[in-house]
Amino acid sequence: MVPEPNARHAVEEMVRILTRTPATIRAILEDLPEDLVHSDEGEGTFSPFGVLGHLIEGEKKDWIPRARIILAEGSSRAFEPFDRFAHVNTTAGRALTDLLEEFAGLRAGNLATLETLLERNPDLHAVGAHPELGEVTFTELLATWVVHDLNHLAQIARVVARQFEDEVGPWKAYLPILAPREPPPA
Repeated sequence: MVPEPNARHAVEEMVRILTRTPATIRAILEDLPEDLVHSDEGEGTFSPFGVLGHLIEGEKKDWIPRARIILAEGSSRAFEPFDRFAHVNTTAGRALTDLLEEFAGLRAGNLATLETLLERNPDLHAVGAHPELGEVTFTELLATWVVHDLNHLAQIARVVARQFEDEVGPWKAYLPILAPREPPPA
């Protein structure tokens, strides 16, 4: 099935955003003091360092493996569950610069793989089976990958911003990034 032009255009926009994530994270985090990179928002939350580790795990075990399953097996095989906290063990004791390099390399490789998949004109509405959410489409997976990146970029910015919360004084009223945060979903 040849995708309609609108869907193909949307995928191209998604790829543009996915391409920018490693450089954006590097620009925010590189050369920051350790206390900023390792700060978090409390128990069960990720520091910017943790976010980077989490994104690396996603590059290895989430997005492209699931895209391949959708395109090759459809909904006949459910995705493997993704361990959102696997990075805690895999990044322990590693340097931020190493993680930045690994993420950039993995993302470049995954985008090259995605480009190869897209060159075959796949059915962008092909359906896969998520272990918790049920049926999901190839395009929904790609869109989720993009929004997942943006969500974590916002999280990195929020965690770093909170380290200066006391210093902004009365301007805090104008800075929604410092507003009380809702707890993450369980």
